[in-house]
Amino acid sequence: MKVQVKDDKDDVANQGGNDDYALVSTSFDSLSDYLQENPADEDAWRKFLARAEDSGEAEKISAACELFLKHYPNTPFAQIAYIGFFLNSPKTFSKAEDLFRRFLKVSPSVELLSFYLTYIRRVLSNKFTLNIANFTLCRRIDTNSSTRDTVRQAYEFALDLVGQDRHSGDIWSDYISFLDATPASSTWEVQHKTDTIRRAYSRATQIPLDNVETLWNDYEHFERKVSPGTAAKFISDLSPAYNRATAALCELNRQTSHLFQPALSAKSHLFPPALPVRLVPILPRFILSERQHVGRWKAYLKWEESNPLMMDNLQLQSRISLVYQKALVVMRFFPEIWFMAYTWMNLTGKQEKALATLKSGIEANPASFLLNFAYIDFLENKKEFETVHKTFNRLLEILQKNLDRLQAEAVALPDDVHESHGTEAGSSSEELQARLFRMNIIDSEELKDMVKEYGLVWIMYMRFGRRAEGVQSSRAIFGKARKGKYVSWEIFEAAALMEFHCSADTTVAARIFELGMNTHSREEDFVLRYLSFLISQNDRSNARTLFERIVSTPPFEQSRSIWGYWSRYVYQYGTLDTARDLEKRMMEVFPHDPPIKRFAQRYTYLATDAIASRDVGAAMSKKESQIARQKEREKESLGASVNGDRALDVSKRQAVDKLASKTASSPLVTELGSGKRRGRDGDHGAGNKRQRTSSPAGRNSGRSTEGGFGMDRGRGERWKGFSSLEVKNKDRCQETIGNGKKTPQFPSTLSRFIGQLPAPSTFDGPVFNPDDMMKLLRTVVIPSTSRAKSPLPHGKSRLLNNLGSIP
Repeated sequence: MKVQVKDDKDDVANQGGNDDYALVSTSFDSLSDYLQENPADEDAWRKFLARAEDSGEAEKISAACELFLKHYPNTPFAQIAYIGFFLNSPKTFSKAEDLFRRFLKVSPSVELLSFYLTYIRRVLSNKFTLNIANFTLCRRIDTNSSTRDTVRQAYEFALDLVGQDRHSGDIWSDYISFLDATPASSTWEVQHKTDTIRRAYSRATQIPLDNVETLWNDYEHFERKVSPGTAAKFISDLSPAYNRATAALCELNRQTSHLFQPALSAKSHLFPPALPVRLVPILPRFILSERQHVGRWKAYLKWEESNPLMMDNLQLQSRISLVYQKALVVMRFFPEIWFMAYTWMNLTGKQEKALATLKSGIEANPASFLLNFAYIDFLENKKEFETVHKTFNRLLEILQKNLDRLQAEAVALPDDVHESHGTEAGSSSEELQARLFRMNIIDSEELKDMVKEYGLVWIMYMRFGRRAEGVQSSRAIFGKARKGKYVSWEIFEAAALMEFHCSADTTVAARIFELGMNTHSREEDFVLRYLSFLISQNDRSNARTLFERIVSTPPFEQSRSIWGYWSRYVYQYGTLDTARDLEKRMMEVFPHDPPIKRFAQRYTYLATDAIASRDVGAAMSKKESQIARQKEREKESLGASVNGDRALDVSKRQAVDKLASKTASSPLVTELGSGKRRGRDGDHGAGNKRQRTSSPAGRNSGRSTEGGFGMDRGRGERWKGFSSLEVKNKDRCQETIGNGKKTPQFPSTLSRFIGQLPAPSTFDGPVFNPDDMMKLLRTVVIPSTSRAKSPLPHGKSRLLNNLGSIP
């Protein structure tokens, strides 16, 4: 097991940094300590494992691999390298067998199972001692059976584990070749061999393997060779399942093209330096690309759950279980995938496996709210309340450590930057910018959000205590929460409302609100909720006292939220004199507010403001804004291309205006839509005509042709204009021949096409003479698909291209 790494001097020369040099020259133990705290550093892992390999000591090899597999379990290349080290000598085969026994059932790796089969055949072919008694994996292997039977059972064991994996095609091929090479002397043995091979082909060709087509061709050749008379029947019976597998393989390629990393060959090495992909799961930042990647994973998993191969329930569960195992290796640090696996296992009745999956997910993502809450929900449903308390306390401890770390960085960085201004005169502007950038990351808003999330866990903890053990338990939890270092005002509000709704003594709620005011009196949201609570209790005296106390403090002297909330209460339930006195005070606090606004608020209820709507004109203003937004949406929909582009940019529109003005005078446009251009560019622009629902059906023909053919839009928009034109002229044609004449019958395809077009009232383009249009359609010459684009002034060629593509 050897990794090709550069010498320390080469590393220093090539990397050329003090930090890199420190990492290169660091000892094995120091690297181990560093990776305990920074497990995402792939370069450090590479050097750490190289140190262990170079030492050649079994203790260091084991320590390094165990540490790596602790952070990244079920990683195939690490497992293979770990086992491979102990296969260098027959004396250490027992250690390798222990590792096989430990990894095989829990690792969904084709590479690892292939490595295992290679080991089995190597041991048996060289007549080494295979400790069968301690090597029981999937089933008991008969120690008295022949070597060939032992290999066959090993293949069956491997295929039971990963036979549904698309990359297991080579194992299937090797297995069938192994069966075909089995000697058969008697007629019974020949028939048994034939049946065994047929069953293997039948299983393999129903799975969307990468080499399923090759296996199918081999199967056809096999049937025609062993049973020419019945080959057609056997092939015909299996053909539908094979067709489903090939169709599923195409969809599988589409679904998984960007999900899985390239498979590694079963070689004894760690972190191959030449491999151009990341070998370990990355910690998510949840940027757009990562969220899209999670979305693709979810879509693929849902597709697998839909049973596209029409398997029976047992086979389907085996396949989906394997898929989820592979997904959790790759997406180890994305809690959403763990939750999907847990949910699916619960729905299929595998509660023990679901619980084990949830625990593994929490081990990988200890601060995950999703997984911890799901685990708590599971335990509460099982009445395991003591474990729930432990889970809440562990999560709170982890979140508090994260808050301590973030706060320490936020407090230390400003001093650091200050020192860089005052004492480090030679500091570069790049260093200062980096420090300031780091300060922006660790800002007060992030800390506030994390404190709220920390408080959310306490609130959920209090809820659990009340549900499971009563109000006294929730009070005890609240007592611990309010004594903590990070206490958000939401904890006080939740505790107060819980007391009010679930306790006979409603005065406790008011006392908790007052207790919260001692530490959160400057939180406007908390003050509003306290005021709302007092008003809901019809405690007018205390509500007025709280209002007067709050608006007399500097932070809330001009708080519109608090003044507005109290004024609405006074307007609804106070006297006229009280309302007038309050308005006088508000005129002093908000001198720039118009009197009509304050007066209208007195005569408003909920969202109904008749003064603003009917006397000031707000209703009409709202209607006009809605119409403007609707027109803008219609304009954007017309300007969008087929591939989803929203509109042409400004420079492209300017160029389109010039081209459209040239096109308007072309011979074909003059022939089809003669008439002077109407002056509407000032309203809508030449580049993007709007659909207008108010347009009448019978427009005159003197309209500009721009927009009708989409010369000024994207290529995908030409048919929108032309489709509206067809419906328009269809209606006009039917009106013309409606006096006693028979309505023309359209072909079914054209009728279906016309039925999908928008209503005639939405058309806002040129109107053509129907007879001229039909004559043009009859004489049109449809060009080939490889035609060259015509220059824009030749409007006739472009129009013929469009007309020739109508279905």
